[in-house]
Amino acid sequence: MLSLHQLTCFLATYEHGSLTAAAEELGYAQPSVSEQIRGLEKTLGVQLFRRVGRGVVPTTVADTLRPHAERVLASVDEARQSVQQVKSFETGTIRFGMFGIARLYAGAGLIADVLSRYPGVRVELVGQNSTEVAEDLRRGRLEAAMLAVATVESEGMTVTPVAREELVYISADPARTATPVTAHRLSLASLVMAETTYRAVDSTRQTLRRMLHETGRNPQTRIEVEDIETAVELVGLGYADSVIPKGAALQLLPRLAPKATWTTLRPRQYDTFSVVHRTGATLSPAARLMIELATARIQAIAEPL
Repeated sequence: MLSLHQLTCFLATYEHGSLTAAAEELGYAQPSVSEQIRGLEKTLGVQLFRRVGRGVVPTTVADTLRPHAERVLASVDEARQSVQQVKSFETGTIRFGMFGIARLYAGAGLIADVLSRYPGVRVELVGQNSTEVAEDLRRGRLEAAMLAVATVESEGMTVTPVAREELVYISADPARTATPVTAHRLSLASLVMAETTYRAVDSTRQTLRRMLHETGRNPQTRIEVEDIETAVELVGLGYADSVIPKGAALQLLPRLAPKATWTTLRPRQYDTFSVVHRTGATLSPAARLMIELATARIQAIAEPL
């Protein structure tokens, strides 16, 4: 029966034109290499080498066999590496960056997806805001992330949009959500906004600033907070209105502000969620898995692109 050991000895002999040199390269005794070559010739029923002086010369049959033998051994080596990668993957740590309110779109569900496939891994979801996650990507601390694309400088990065989420206006006053909110109305509104630490680069605020550019004003924040849950609670208490992603409104309003309602902006405005990684990077199996699962989670809530 043809064996990998025989093919290894065959290729070394073919390469060096010498049984002795092949044995030295492989760390075998020369008679062992000769035995493997004879066994391969017997299995195939052909002569692979002719003796010439102290060396050997491959026959035409050997020339025909060589590329096939190389492919077989390359495939075996690739299979071995793949198994080792998976073995390391299943017991290692998966780190993946996510935008600030990812907990509302993926969070525990994404981690559950990973652990259901690979119970032995350790999972880290990293990021309070897309800007700091993007910096971790640039510095090589992360392989890949799901970010609000408006905050990502694309130089040196590959940005792949996967979904978009409409921004909606929320208020405890039903009169304010009876019709879509125009740029002029938004410029006059008293708002509570989340992500105050990142207010200059937050994707939602950047979108609103572009919307209000024609009015010559910026959104007027009465209250600044860090997390979106606090902003929604304050809307429910009637202290201010807010603009948040629609997916967040659908999840948080019934629980934190049951009397509040929402309406669209006019023209409609969107946050775009994108997979981001360094351009030219070869992504590990762990990174590819997280991209696949995070994309599925995001697209189940936001509008797929």
